[in-house]
Amino acid sequence: MDAGRKRELEAKVYAGERLDRDDGIALYECDDLAWLGRLAQDKRTALHGDRVLFNVNRHLNLTNVCAASCSYCSFQRKPGERDAYTMRVPEAVAKAREMEGEGLTELHIVNGLHPTLPWQYYPRVLRELRAALPGVSLKAFTATEIHWFERISGLSASEVLDELIDAGLESLTGGGAEIFDWEIRQHIVDHETHWEDWSRIHRVAHDKGLRTPATMLYGHIEAPAHRVDHVLRLRQLQDETGGFVVFIPLRYQHDASGDPRNRLQPRTTMATPAESLKVFAVSRLLLDNISHIKCFWVMHGVSLAQLTLNFGADDLDGSVVEYKITHDADRYGTPSTMHRADLLELIRDAGFRPAERTTRYEIVREYDPPVPLALRRMRPQRVWD
Repeated sequence: MDAGRKRELEAKVYAGERLDRDDGIALYECDDLAWLGRLAQDKRTALHGDRVLFNVNRHLNLTNVCAASCSYCSFQRKPGERDAYTMRVPEAVAKAREMEGEGLTELHIVNGLHPTLPWQYYPRVLRELRAALPGVSLKAFTATEIHWFERISGLSASEVLDELIDAGLESLTGGGAEIFDWEIRQHIVDHETHWEDWSRIHRVAHDKGLRTPATMLYGHIEAPAHRVDHVLRLRQLQDETGGFVVFIPLRYQHDASGDPRNRLQPRTTMATPAESLKVFAVSRLLLDNISHIKCFWVMHGVSLAQLTLNFGADDLDGSVVEYKITHDADRYGTPSTMHRADLLELIRDAGFRPAERTTRYEIVREYDPPVPLALRRMRPQRVWD
């Protein structure tokens, strides 16, 4: 990118002008990572100061049995496979209770599209979890799952969501988005939920007062133009509804064991750390109407997650405990669990001030800022990965 184009983009950012598609592509083509990071960080600081959010959550996958065979997914199993599982309701409740003593505030539930489970299983699980864990927010189901529930129940998305909300649902998850552009999407997903239904379902959820996340799966066979298109679709939907609370770039993962279910693996190399930082920076600059950008540390590694806090991210997700959808832990040495104290140290070590949040991004507690650098040099530092 020449100096004149950089000055033009910088002027638009600092004037608060909305960036367009060509601007987004130009930002991806720029190799000056420090410049991109400064622009994104200035935007992030104007919105959030030095605060970094987290929550204490747990991921729960009720079943890995799935009617779809998406080409990037090593999680799905077919009925009858040796390691296929489906939790009974009491088993799901027992799993969720394992971290109850740590001040759990959110349960994040995502599943396969089970071909034979009855629709009523899902609201029943939510009711039992709400009864067992009062005060814990239930963030459950992707738009893809809601679309599946429409199919197996014969109900509309509005009716499905009404029943789930009555059972305790407080937010959808942001998954099922992957990349919206059909040029790429047709090669990576094996279900019928595309942009039209994904956006329709989130629009209905927002109309009912739910505040939801949105995601993008990057680093596989997509090009920067597809990422820009994805983000601008979300920005337009946010202009309509105002219902997205956070955007979450998710780095596509190779399976460390070489599972053949991940059919993209032979064709991809995964995004480099520098490319990941660029994704966060460009997303922060384009998404002028979604307040928060989250780095899901499990899919990026802890050190890279810390770096994203200087490239536009202001949220590090939560404690997680167990995450079965991707398999990066063996490859990157990333821990599978973070406790509250670990997250506080992680954020402070990166030079930011931690704040605990709810699922709806309300602040629960502000914590002390990091120790000044001169004092930190006098004590041993923790090596994360």
